[in-house]
Amino acid sequence: MTHYVDSEVARLGTVLLHRPGPELARLTPRNNDSLLFDAIPWVGRAQEEHDAFAAALRSRGVEVLYLADLLAETLAVPDARTELTEQVLRSRRLGDTLRARVADHLAYLDPAALADVFIAGLAHEELRIGAERPGGLVWTLMDRHDFVIDPLPNLLFTRDSSVWIGDRVGVTSLAMPARRRETTLTDAIYRYHPRFVGTEFVYHPELEHLEGGDVLLLAPGVLAVGVGERTTPAGAERLARQVFAAGLAHTILVVPIAQERATMHLDTVCTMVDVDAVLMYPNIASELSAYTVVAGPDGEPRVDGPAPFLRAAADAMDLDQLRVIDTGLDPVTAEREQWDDGNNTLALAPRLCVGYERNVETNAQLERAGIEVIAIAGSELGSGRGGPRCMSCPLVREKGGAPA
Repeated sequence: MTHYVDSEVARLGTVLLHRPGPELARLTPRNNDSLLFDAIPWVGRAQEEHDAFAAALRSRGVEVLYLADLLAETLAVPDARTELTEQVLRSRRLGDTLRARVADHLAYLDPAALADVFIAGLAHEELRIGAERPGGLVWTLMDRHDFVIDPLPNLLFTRDSSVWIGDRVGVTSLAMPARRRETTLTDAIYRYHPRFVGTEFVYHPELEHLEGGDVLLLAPGVLAVGVGERTTPAGAERLARQVFAAGLAHTILVVPIAQERATMHLDTVCTMVDVDAVLMYPNIASELSAYTVVAGPDGEPRVDGPAPFLRAAADAMDLDQLRVIDTGLDPVTAEREQWDDGNNTLALAPRLCVGYERNVETNAQLERAGIEVIAIAGSELGSGRGGPRCMSCPLVREKGGAPA
């Protein structure tokens, strides 16, 4: 398969999603904060909403791949199964006795069941422990509500753990400890699954912190990278070096963003909806700046700026200016709808995007600007603070007007 993405808005051909499952049912008032959810979702309704999202994509000709299916198929490869199992067993929380019990438990699972455990976790009470096979001190002192293997409820947001730039994939380096195992699974899929044989990488999880929600492919050869709560300046610099060395881009715009929960990623305040149009959170649009990074003659990244983001982006994209569509109608509705992921749209093609139906004013603004909005329900999907863009990782978009 040829996978290729060089913009945010070219016609979408293939996308990677993760249908929410039992890992969301693991969320409780005791652990939802540590697992980065603001509320405890109604799992059945979240699945219905996600199924409708996937159906909307398919209705527009998009191939939908599911991460859990790819993982199960990857775990049928012996080397992949061994690697991912050993990674889980390396946890320093386990201790030798419990580690041996967990290894025995996992060894009997078929690939699909093993994928379920790697995603939904393994609870204390689910581990087969008896007098003849004790769990040791660690298991004995654990609370019965604790997890031997933690669940990954944020796997729903497939954008964060990988991003395609041209024909290469960047498996990112997630900053939050609760999410770091996500990249281990994603990395194994891209290295071992038959569909991705021969894939070249432009970023790896062991590098500096970088998350996919902070990376926008503004145009062929032009990237924007948000720096703030999740992506570090060192991560942005490392990506620039990797991308320049591979010849995948000529300009990187590094954009500092407020380090608040509501603006954890660049795509929570700005996404593209046309080749020359962005949807932006107006309360910070005039304040957003960018440092322009290009490769110097010696190959070292050369930094210029800062300059207003919209001006720097237009210049890098060779446009007179970018059209700006505001979230909401006024500062109050803008703040509310930004919190409800109004900015986090997924473009399926120029002037066609998916957004949450609850962001009524933002969707009306988009329609008035000539952007068709496919409105989907998101009352439960949004409990982890993520919209359609967060929940999707494009694998194929049209290149130069023709399918990749």
